Amino acid sequence: MVLSGARTRSWVAVAKVAQRRHLVDSAGRSHSPEPATRRAALYVHWPYCEKRCSYCNFNKYIARGGLDEAALRSGLVTEARTLLRLSGVRRIGSVFFGGGTPSLASPHSVAAVLEAVAQAAYLPADSEVTLEANPTSAPGPKLAAFGAAGVNRLSIGLQSLDDTELQLLGRTHSASNALQTLTEARRLFPGRVSVDLMLGLPAQKVGPWLGQLQELLCHCDDHLSLYQLSLERGTSLFTRVAQGILPAPDPELAAEMYQEGRAVLREAGFRQYEVSNFARNGALSTHNWTYWQCGQYIGIGPGAHGRFVPQGVGGHLREARIQTLEPDNWLKEVKLFGHGTRKRVPLGKLELLEECLALGLRTDVGITHQHWQQFEPQLTLWEVFGVSTEVKELLEQGLLLLDHRGLRCSWEGLAVLDSLLLTLLPRLQEAWLQKTPSSVPGSSTVPVSQDNARQM
Repeated sequence: MVLSGARTRSWVAVAKVAQRRHLVDSAGRSHSPEPATRRAALYVHWPYCEKRCSYCNFNKYIARGGLDEAALRSGLVTEARTLLRLSGVRRIGSVFFGGGTPSLASPHSVAAVLEAVAQAAYLPADSEVTLEANPTSAPGPKLAAFGAAGVNRLSIGLQSLDDTELQLLGRTHSASNALQTLTEARRLFPGRVSVDLMLGLPAQKVGPWLGQLQELLCHCDDHLSLYQLSLERGTSLFTRVAQGILPAPDPELAAEMYQEGRAVLREAGFRQYEVSNFARNGALSTHNWTYWQCGQYIGIGPGAHGRFVPQGVGGHLREARIQTLEPDNWLKEVKLFGHGTRKRVPLGKLELLEECLALGLRTDVGITHQHWQQFEPQLTLWEVFGVSTEVKELLEQGLLLLDHRGLRCSWEGLAVLDSLLLTLLPRLQEAWLQKTPSSVPGSSTVPVSQDNARQM
């Protein structure tokens, strides 16, 4: 690939911006640990794709007639500054550029967002900064430029090593493209490249899929995610299955793929640290770990989600926030109000505990007693789950563990977490009502009006 002079000069400028952030960070600034309400992760949503994949129902768009990237970049920068101010967050522990296809963005846009974040809060020079990349939009020189802009981790949407399956999924790359991108990514970001592999596709068989996984192990880095296909209404794949053009995925075969796959990965030295995520050599995703630990996160960009306490404007309750979906409308709102928050929902204490339970149990660590007490200092894990006959049965079956460390799933339990939550969540709600008889589940969740959302 031959780079134009203009593009080379642009990427040199990007590197200088990123270098300024590292120089400032190493200039002797002292940063004492911040309380949990002053820390957050940041998610940046890039809403555009080259084409819509057949299975995807994410908030994504195809730019018809060209994209005004400068306007989108300006909106992301403005919204990042505004929401950081509203949140009162002082430290950003990780940044994740997702989408959509953020590797379609210019490295200059990535650098601009990171610089805005670093100006508004403390963003350590070694913070995890992940960018999702598709093979066809991430040639080697551009990946290098993303690295110069401040990205230090890649998540590659490989999905399959079978060209027929990739065509079925509507992907724009071939298996060969994917492996070439993976090789280049590992050269540029050694030890910090993740790949996704899907399972449970229509007509997919266990043996060939395991062959793909074994081949991927010959090429991959230290992080791998296994995702089961979910047929989503409104997607072309859903329609083709509903019309009988394609066979419906077999859930029993998908379960077998998952069980066999996780065993293969364990044998290869990978730790299953979350239901769908596997790492070796300590290469866990810091950003996603914040989600699973029920930490604060700020979402910027069209359709982004966030959860934080708006301390900067005197708020005391954590809020679930959703940004306006459609990019043009979102940008208009950012220009008018500084951000495009469409909906704010204060979260009650029970809802936070439910999230803590459902997300924490997705990890192999589970929920420690100390972590639980950060959200509920009076009602212990023992008091909630230790006296329940139904929970005791799960413990006896070896699916759950409740001990001095806390509550967590066993290896077998992680594979059936959804069914375990059907017992655990009602038990939590029952214990909460016994503690506070006058409370009603969900009663503290009152949507904030759109006008107020604009003010905050």
